[in-house]
Amino acid sequence: MAAEGCDRDSGRLQGRAPPQAGIEARDSASAESRLAKQALILDWDGTVTERDTLHMVIERFGDDVVFHALEEEVGVRMTLDEVIGREMATITAPLDEVVEWMLAEVRVRPGFRELVEEHDPLIVSAGFHELIDPILRREGVDARVVANHVTADLCGWRSTFPAGPICEVCGERCKRAAVAAHPALAYAGDGVSDRCVSLAAERRFARAGLAEWLDGRGVDYEPFDDLFDIARALA
Repeated sequence: MAAEGCDRDSGRLQGRAPPQAGIEARDSASAESRLAKQALILDWDGTVTERDTLHMVIERFGDDVVFHALEEEVGVRMTLDEVIGREMATITAPLDEVVEWMLAEVRVRPGFRELVEEHDPLIVSAGFHELIDPILRREGVDARVVANHVTADLCGWRSTFPAGPICEVCGERCKRAAVAAHPALAYAGDGVSDRCVSLAAERRFARAGLAEWLDGRGVDYEPFDDLFDIARALA
């Protein structure tokens, strides 16, 4: 329950969602990019971790009813950033309490440490440094991360999303901007935030919802279970 006098929505949203543009397989990386060295880009939630940690935190500390209602609005009436901001605003627990719980409950996929040591991937997440960095420290892994920030607040956690260009392909501030410096890339992901950027990749590793989405569009990908699978494929 929100503290008395709290404005749950104030300052948490980025504005109305623009109409979603079509996302097609033709938006994939060009053949010319195959001459460049591939960079490995990893999603975090559900890709590096066995379960989506944002979902786990909202289920435990937030409002699960709001979560399930808002998930249906992604790309329809709200951007992904707007949905995440609203969902995180249902959490009022102290950050230390949430992190302590995560350190006990969150598991990373086997092969994570080895994949980082061998390929130095860039992790690009729709989640938050404050929830990702403690897991990396627990694992003893030093990895490059692009993510958002969140501030714990008794009136509801406040999400901060860095300013970025609106993607011409999907109509949102998507992950493509974070990987634009790489002319060729291999991308691994599992969910909604990975859809558009996966089409910019020369090579795709997918599971769960991303795999289903790519199947529906006839886009090639390589399935994976643990991160050893990706390491073997890249070898």
